[in-house]
Amino acid sequence: MYPFIRFAKVILSARNAPLVPLMETFVSQMIAWPWDIDPWKDLNNGRTLTLYDLGRVGLGLRSGLFKVLREKKWGLTVAGASIRYRKRVLMFQRFEMRTRIVGWDKRFIYMEQSNWLRGECSSHILIRAGVVSKDGLVPPEKVADAMDIASESPPLPEWVSAWIAAEATRPWPPMQADEVPVGS
Repeated sequence: MYPFIRFAKVILSARNAPLVPLMETFVSQMIAWPWDIDPWKDLNNGRTLTLYDLGRVGLGLRSGLFKVLREKKWGLTVAGASIRYRKRVLMFQRFEMRTRIVGWDKRFIYMEQSNWLRGECSSHILIRAGVVSKDGLVPPEKVADAMDIASESPPLPEWVSAWIAAEATRPWPPMQADEVPVGS
């Protein structure tokens, strides 16, 4: 089930909090509750993705991005992701989530998020997000203009550019099981 109580807490805590610059790192605190745990007694990988959603909501609210999206009747959708899990988060452990926008290209905004447990990174995700309207994708430069920030993206890190290039070679739609070449 979606963590609606946590979602409400993120919204309420952002109401009177000062704005943060869109390109700054937004930090939030989390706890791995019993309902977040999988049969192997650590934070479930699917729940981790959902908690990352809450980090993006926090950044969107605190930076004013969601205000602009609401005014323009735009939405925000995840268009791709790559995640690494490196350290277990156990029940009742507190961890810190860091969320930041690393830049954008002509179509997408790229965000990275990470969870930190006692000074060590437990997981890290790269998100490709699209701003959408009833007419389709909204160019990120248009979003930046609407937010009154520089419309030119900072240079994307090399590893992000490499991921974008690798994703461009990935077949879409994916092959059906009966289309996979023998010996693959």
